[in-house]
Amino acid sequence: MKETATGEPAHSVPPPAPGAERYRALDFANTALDLPGGQHLDLLDSPGAAASWLIEHDLAPADTKLYAVCTDRLRALRDHLRALLRSRIDALPAPDDALRAVNDALTSAPAAALLRWDAIQGLHRVQAHPTDQIVSHALAVLAADAADLLTGPDAERLAACGSPPCRRYLLRTHARRHWCSVRCGDRARAARAYARRTQAGGG
Repeated sequence: MKETATGEPAHSVPPPAPGAERYRALDFANTALDLPGGQHLDLLDSPGAAASWLIEHDLAPADTKLYAVCTDRLRALRDHLRALLRSRIDALPAPDDALRAVNDALTSAPAAALLRWDAIQGLHRVQAHPTDQIVSHALAVLAADAADLLTGPDAERLAACGSPPCRRYLLRTHARRHWCSVRCGDRARAARAYARRTQAGGG
C-alpha cells in the first residue's frame, strides 16, 4: 500500500472539510477525492457505497439498496454541483447545464415532510421514501441545500483547498485558511519548505 509523506495510507479518507457539518451538499461535492501518489477515491463508486453515504447523511432509510443507474444520477449531480461551486469561487457565470441539473433535482421530489392522517396518529408529518423515489428525494434535498449555500451569506466563504492534488471545497474559517484538513495544510507547508530548500540549493 502506498503511503503519503506523513506515513498515512494514500487512499485513506480525510475528515470532512470545514463547512460540511452545516451543508450536506458540500460534503456531497467532496465525495470525489484526488489523493497523493496519483490515487483517486470516489465515495459513490458503487451502489453499495452510494447507499451507505446516503444512509450516513440521513438521506435514505437504513435498509436502502441502490442500482447502478441511481449511482450514476448521484455522481452526475455531484459533478454539476462541483461546477457551480467552482464558478462561484472564481466569480464566473454559472454553467447552464449545471443550473438546469440542480433545478431539475430541486423539483424532482418533495423535499419537505408531507402531511398525513391516520386513525392512530391523527395528523402528522412523514418523510416519504418510496422505493423508486429514494434517490430523487435525496437529490432534491441536496440540491436545495446547495442552492442555500450558493446564494446565502456563507457563499463568500467558499474556497477550494489550496493543497494539490486535493480538489475538495470548504468554507474558510478565517481569511487565510485555504486547506480542507490538517493533512492538506501539512502537505502544503512541506511543499513550500521543499521548494525553498531547492531554490537555495540551486542558487
